[in-house]
Amino acid sequence: FENTPTEDEEHSLGLINIIQNLPASGFEKLCKRLLTEIGINEIAITGGSGDQGIDGKGIVKLNDVVSLNIVFQCKRYKETVSPHHVRDFRGAMQGRGEKGLIITTGRFTKEAKAEANRDGVTPIELIDGDRLVELFEKYHLGLKPVTVFEIDQDFFKSFS
Repeated sequence: FENTPTEDEEHSLGLINIIQNLPASGFEKLCKRLLTEIGINEIAITGGSGDQGIDGKGIVKLNDVVSLNIVFQCKRYKETVSPHHVRDFRGAMQGRGEKGLIITTGRFTKEAKAEANRDGVTPIELIDGDRLVELFEKYHLGLKPVTVFEIDQDFFKSFS
């Protein structure tokens, strides 16, 4: 019983499995939809062959005056994302965005996380598979909330 996944783990694994089996272009479109829900504007998918390491770009409006150009990369990975992926992406984003975002269905190594937040370089936000599931739940993307009823034994005791 110890290795039996909980209902939450089952839907998380099921969701990640579905996403991992999307075509690359489908995953990019799905990421665009998620980023739109989060509040990023003017999102354009630039992925495909010749994308030079950038799958998309958008604008985050911080207030009425200030906005940031963001660029993102979508990685449909079962394995981990390493620090060299983060470094390569940072190189690709030079001159193209003030903020970077890497979205993966997998996980980031400890070293990749450290590289993303290294002092003196453009910071890169990381969304791994677990965070992806949390965001899909928060914005109700591809998931339907279900109400489960449980019998209240105490209620019926008063009728015995």
